[in-house]
Amino acid sequence: MVLCADGPVKTLVGLALAPEHRRGHGALYGALNRGRLDVERLRVELVGLPLPRAADGHPVLAVDVSPWLRPDADTSDARSLCHTYGRGDARHQMIPGWPYSWVVALEAGRTSWIAPLDAVRLRPGGDLAAVTAAQLRDLVERLVAAGQWSPGDPSVWIVADAGYDVMRLAYLLRDLPVEILGRLRSDRVMRRPAPTRAEFALANPAGGRPPKHGGEFIFKDTRTWGAPDVETKSETTRYGTAHAQSWDRLRPELQGRAAWRDHPGQLPVIEGTVIRLQVGHLPSGGDPKPLWLWWSRPAGSRSGGSLDLADRHRPHPAPPRPPLGHRPATAVGEAGRTEQTHPSPSPTRVPTPARQNLNTSRSVETHPPRLWPPARLQEPPPREPLRRGPAPGHRRAPPPTGSPQGRHQTTPHRINHKLTQGMRATPT
Repeated sequence: MVLCADGPVKTLVGLALAPEHRRGHGALYGALNRGRLDVERLRVELVGLPLPRAADGHPVLAVDVSPWLRPDADTSDARSLCHTYGRGDARHQMIPGWPYSWVVALEAGRTSWIAPLDAVRLRPGGDLAAVTAAQLRDLVERLVAAGQWSPGDPSVWIVADAGYDVMRLAYLLRDLPVEILGRLRSDRVMRRPAPTRAEFALANPAGGRPPKHGGEFIFKDTRTWGAPDVETKSETTRYGTAHAQSWDRLRPELQGRAAWRDHPGQLPVIEGTVIRLQVGHLPSGGDPKPLWLWWSRPAGSRSGGSLDLADRHRPHPAPPRPPLGHRPATAVGEAGRTEQTHPSPSPTRVPTPARQNLNTSRSVETHPPRLWPPARLQEPPPREPLRRGPAPGHRRAPPPTGSPQGRHQTTPHRINHKLTQGMRATPT
């Protein structure tokens, strides 16, 4: 029917206007409404097609959320507010629609062609990391069943933006042959691995409880970075000099994150490599900002095949500690330690002597308390009672004539003389 039309056919309604088309508009839409699409069969057919790969043979999968905006469909099922950018002023807008989680295969080189492999609609209130992890798990299993990956082949790379919790994705997909490469915000704080027993004993001769984490790695504080494990510089045609630095075995703190509050048991230890990428300039002329990435492949893991879940860098919960009051079982072929105990029980509420500290060469000794004689307060020497008048034989010196005290001083005999004269002059 398309070949019989006079011009290009853009809609099905336009195709129905061709003379050779014997169905009306109603019958055309009726046929579409009765049509069905086998989604599972389509997914199987897509993974069976030739899959694009990177230059070194790794299949590269990218995950992202793309909305189908439905602002006028007030009665549509389960719409969500989709984050979009406005045209012209590039403002953030929230428009009702249907968000879809897409998984596509990327090609090598500078190209915008992709191979769509799967799409899942996100429901309101759904967990993005959990839905994406289940979607990726089903897709990887289909790739293995279709022969796109075999044991010994390079692992599958998964690229994610900063909107995904890449650490949680790495934990949920830890048993698959995948490696997560995701972007991080520039305000993150990581932790270095905890020191070994030998390092802790060397730095703390007095002993103590070993820490669970090492020092902080703050993205915005260069003083906490230290020397990078790997550092490279390369010239590019569009961005100038690209400077890349990486630090291995960094872990995030999961205690304060909402996604891990309902995690059963002890929180896992997730380690990876943090990469900082800085370019010389941007083609648009803007100020280039550093790009932070997190790679789920820790230092020392094997390349290719499934993730080495048996090595000490895997993201697994720490083994449970032995219960208090019980010692670990003695290894086979090792003589157990014997300690000599006192035949009589220790007195009540008296602590036993401290044992020798195994981390130090000197032993810790306890000494009985030293009894000092009670301090005696010394009484002050007796003092003579104070006298109100001058001492016997002491004569007070007369004040000077010109002083204020000398001018206004009046002796007792002069006062009596004036009183006597006043009484005589008064008539009776």
